[in-house]
Amino acid sequence: MKENTITLMNIPYGPILVVEDIPSILELLEVTLRFKGYPVVSARNGQEALEAISKEHPALIITDILMPKMDGYSLVQNLRTDPRTTSIPIIFLSATYVTPEDKLFALNLGAVRFLEKPVDTEEFLLTVAEVLTAGPSTVPKPMKEQEFYKGYRERLENKLRHKTNQIQRTERLLETLPEEQKPAFTTLLDEARGHRSEIQKELDELYSLLDQYKVTAGNNTTP
Repeated sequence: MKENTITLMNIPYGPILVVEDIPSILELLEVTLRFKGYPVVSARNGQEALEAISKEHPALIITDILMPKMDGYSLVQNLRTDPRTTSIPIIFLSATYVTPEDKLFALNLGAVRFLEKPVDTEEFLLTVAEVLTAGPSTVPKPMKEQEFYKGYRERLENKLRHKTNQIQRTERLLETLPEEQKPAFTTLLDEARGHRSEIQKELDELYSLLDQYKVTAGNNTTP
């Protein structure tokens, strides 16, 4: 009980907002935080997160990156360009966007930490406590819209290439495996195809936004 009381005193205001679309991971994060006495609210994607933030100002946001409707990168860009939310500390948590370039883009967006899945609960709780007790952090200036879209497009295109390569390797492997070993890799293949579809959908939406941006920019420069 004493440990929970001390932990709660370290929260400057508001709850911790956890943004995650996979129910089992969301539940794990919620249970882990609540066990230590933290108040928690949750959202399943960036759009739900923005709705939650409009109702109460969280002390910290922990968000996945690859999510439907609005992913973590877009969520953070929205928050950093809004004066009302620009100073909320954000921790990225991802199993997909884990290359050095992914992490650099996340930190340049304004995330204070980046953690990889699967979640190490001790490291996770230590990071949360450090961020909450660190005081106001120096947040970089929000990315310009064009800079954000360019970096975001590069991240998605890189992920799509990686996922396609992973699928092709798994398909080749399945052709050589004995029947008793195929079910496990078939499941992995289905998951990878699902992830690729999600990435492709986000990339198609981004291409559409970029086309609109070009049209708007062209109209603004027309004499």
